[in-house]
Amino acid sequence: MKRRKFLMNSTTAVAAFAAPAVAIAKEVKEKPVLTIAHITDVHIRPEDDIPNRALTVLNEVKNHQPDFFLNGGDSIHDASYDGTSRDRVLEQWAVWDDFISEIGEYNVYSCIGNHDPWWDTPKKEEDEMYGLEYVVKRLQIPHRYYSFSKNGWHFIVLDGNHKNITLDDEQWNWLENELESLNRGTPVLLMSHYPILTVTGTWEGGQHGDHGKLKELFYKHKDKVKVCLSGHQHLLDRAWYNGVHYFCNGALSGFWWGTGNERSASEYFYQETPPGYAILKLYKDGTVVNEYYPLV
Repeated sequence: MKRRKFLMNSTTAVAAFAAPAVAIAKEVKEKPVLTIAHITDVHIRPEDDIPNRALTVLNEVKNHQPDFFLNGGDSIHDASYDGTSRDRVLEQWAVWDDFISEIGEYNVYSCIGNHDPWWDTPKKEEDEMYGLEYVVKRLQIPHRYYSFSKNGWHFIVLDGNHKNITLDDEQWNWLENELESLNRGTPVLLMSHYPILTVTGTWEGGQHGDHGKLKELFYKHKDKVKVCLSGHQHLLDRAWYNGVHYFCNGALSGFWWGTGNERSASEYFYQETPPGYAILKLYKDGTVVNEYYPLV
């Protein structure tokens, strides 16, 4: 089969995806209690037919019939760079709104990526669009960090957009109390935009600056914390430490929906990782399967 263009024609059939890359904790025979779609680093914008290309992928993800979606952040292409205008930020969020409205009956639980907040306004805190709280509003999430429970699993969504990619003190105290309050043995999945532990951190920046502190907290609650899920790197990797699986999945946008550069292993790849999404299966005993579906 000839290599397909990365959905350059939004009507391209998506049934011919390559076989998924599978990260399995252990062999399981029982049915999962949850099936979850993980999309991250969508980087949506109006140019290059990206809205239609992204919608084609979304429809493919929905074919897996997940229970809900986890969105790992960097939903819009970028609001964070100096010189980004108010109109450009609003334009990108409008495209995101149209895209996510097509998700239908599925709930979407999002976290904030580093490219989502707008900082370049002279009014700063006086401007309602400035910073993290505006992103909370646009993503329709309850807070910049929050939690929820489904089918015996507890989910914690973190905000690492603080000095040196860390949790601020308020959030840290909340996280400690959140884990402490759970019944013993409750399986927990934490989602962050930035990886907490990653194989690719040695050649691509972005790992949590407080990863050591988080590691110690997770060990304290080793009967609960099972999975840490992230994006940001645009690279696919997995790690395991002290009973916790760390899955960093690749970007839905790959090389920001572009064809790549001299470091790309193939067209549309970011370095050696193709664009794609993941489907996670969670089991009653805390077992997890993470399958990555490449788009080229």
